[in-house]
Amino acid sequence: MHSSSKKAALEYHSRGRKGKIEVVPTKPYSTQNDLSLAYSPGVAEPCMAIAENSSDVYKYTAKGNLVAVITNGTAVLGLGDIGPEASKPVMEGKGVLFKVFADIDVFDIEVDSTDVDHFISTVKAIAPTFGGINLEDIKAPEAFEIERRLKAELDIPVMHDDQHGTAIISSAALLNALELAGKKIQDVRIVVSGAGAAAMSCLDLYEQLGMSPDQADVFDSRGHINSKRDNLVDSKQKYASDRSFADLDSAMKGADVFLGLSKGGLVTQAMVASMATHPIVFALANPDPEIAYNEALEVRDDIIMATGRSDHPNQVNNVLGFPFIFRGALDVRSTSINDAMKIAAVRAIADLAKENVPDEVAAAYGNQSFAFGRDLIIPKPLDPRLITYVAPAVAKAAMESGVARQPIHDWEAYHKALLNRIGYDSGLARTIADRAKKSPKRVVFAEGDHHKVLKAAEQARAEGIAIPILLGRRSVIEELIVEHNLELDGVEVINPRSNEELETRTAYGDEFFKLRMRHGLTAREGERLMRQRNYYGAMMVRTGRADALISGLTRTYPSVIRPALQVIGKAEDTNKVAGMYILDTKRGPMFFADTTVNLNPTAEEIAAIAVLTARAVRSLRIVPRIALLSYSNFGSALGVDAEKMAEAARILKEKHPDLIVDGEIQANFALNDELLSDSFPFSTLHEKRVNTLIFPNLASGNIAYKLLQEMAGIGVQGPILLGMRKSFHVLQMGSSVREIHDMVRLAVVDAQNKKEA
Repeated sequence: MHSSSKKAALEYHSRGRKGKIEVVPTKPYSTQNDLSLAYSPGVAEPCMAIAENSSDVYKYTAKGNLVAVITNGTAVLGLGDIGPEASKPVMEGKGVLFKVFADIDVFDIEVDSTDVDHFISTVKAIAPTFGGINLEDIKAPEAFEIERRLKAELDIPVMHDDQHGTAIISSAALLNALELAGKKIQDVRIVVSGAGAAAMSCLDLYEQLGMSPDQADVFDSRGHINSKRDNLVDSKQKYASDRSFADLDSAMKGADVFLGLSKGGLVTQAMVASMATHPIVFALANPDPEIAYNEALEVRDDIIMATGRSDHPNQVNNVLGFPFIFRGALDVRSTSINDAMKIAAVRAIADLAKENVPDEVAAAYGNQSFAFGRDLIIPKPLDPRLITYVAPAVAKAAMESGVARQPIHDWEAYHKALLNRIGYDSGLARTIADRAKKSPKRVVFAEGDHHKVLKAAEQARAEGIAIPILLGRRSVIEELIVEHNLELDGVEVINPRSNEELETRTAYGDEFFKLRMRHGLTAREGERLMRQRNYYGAMMVRTGRADALISGLTRTYPSVIRPALQVIGKAEDTNKVAGMYILDTKRGPMFFADTTVNLNPTAEEIAAIAVLTARAVRSLRIVPRIALLSYSNFGSALGVDAEKMAEAARILKEKHPDLIVDGEIQANFALNDELLSDSFPFSTLHEKRVNTLIFPNLASGNIAYKLLQEMAGIGVQGPILLGMRKSFHVLQMGSSVREIHDMVRLAVVDAQNKKEA
């Protein structure tokens, strides 16, 4: 790993609260009465209820949404047997994926035992805590026995994801690849490199899809697995071929499918060239595939290829499967994850790949054009539809195969519940990050002599989202780079005050004078102001020398925004600028405005702010659903602010009938559809799930987001300056490195949008 990436990874895991997951209460706990219900004496009542009826544990506890991610650390990623403690970051990471993609809670369990019997007894002993067991990073062949016995001896879903996750995703890819190649699974010859848990599970699942074991030629570290070999474990014996190949090279001649789950560089171009027409190559070794994607395409233009890498088409990524498989299993209280459920997941994933790809998915990948074909045989990992395709398919299969204890009857309601779990607009941060990578921009950091800014610039460059330009004294910046061990070699550094910049500074001053000469600015003042970094940086953006400017870490908001307004100016179709924050809430991203610019806007200005905000939300490929907030609901109370917001709503409905907007409305009614439907079912916002809040004045908007940020611990991105001609964004004073980095991503995406406009 690159040293900067290594450092970033270590900093990520160590910053703030240690680790990546935490336990939070889900019930009120602020009063003595709350605590007496949560624990003694009130807790005795659900205890007795569960004692009388054990299934009530799902009603009164978190068991039904709690999965254990369990390992002994004997086969961790590509790192091998590194032990239980060293495996914990991976297990926590798996917990994050469960939560983010499927709203499943996780306890990670690291067991200090390599003895199969002891490991199994440990898992069985703690199983009553959980609704499901995800086995992870356990070496073969022990992994096979552990999973087999636990599945037989427990009455909750158990799955070894290293085996079945890869098997399920690669099976979906194989079905679609075979369809494109015009071949049938029962007719093809498959060559497999690797005979670990994942490879054997893939073959077992392929068999269920129609493959016969004698169609496969499998290679392990000792060579071709054939009938002449002795001392083969059961999983390998099943695929011992009557054929005999001296090496992988000879086996691949005329083969239809190659599956690699071994190590990088084992397959040559000549091997790929020797395969049958329309060869299917799944080179899934990580981080380096058995053959590089570009190398394979150089020798076969008819190839259908998948890897485990995100920088190539058709990434076989387990996150396409396990969160949603467990989601479906938990939601029907399945006693197991059986073959029928796995096959259902396979077909659901394969079917989704054939559907039209929505705009938000294309946007997440830089507005690429996606359609079912050689470059899209499985869905993209960020496709938000996965949960509504895979989870219901798995749940139905559990019901049909007789392992569901709580069947689903209302599938429409279940579909809505799944969307609510992740938020309609989940994954915004991932979408922004991926979009930024597709077209990196030149970003000016006005405070280049601050260590936080330098760290953020380093991260942005390493992530491939920005080309940093640092403003400040070179000697100071270079000292900070050395002091903090930063990798910023070759980054452009500019000191606007230096003699080297005299010519540029003079030219910028002349242009600024022309802009502001009828606003009291003299030519000399114009040149003098260009010595200030915010003015100089803004002029760099105005003239096209840079694409975006970020400032404000150590400066007050007015001192930063003034140069931007004077130099960059408002967009041509805009007469108002405003500030917006993005809040990362459990219901999905929420957009707050105006939070930074307009003290007490009029009704007309409120309407303009709402239009600006809606435009910004749409630029992130999200449909804005806007509530104009007040202390009144549709005329229930009088007052200047209430009447102002009602008038703004009228203006918007008249001039922008396409907007989903209503008001004036109280925040609780805007955000709680049950309240809204009971009292105001006529509202445009009824059943629309509001995601955008417009406040009556600066004070209320600013206070609201800061209260939620500090008291509720909600992540905040911003402020995002709306209505500017070019990309310019102001940091909060004292922003963390993470917050600066997030702002860089937003600034880059904003610059992309402005270039397209």
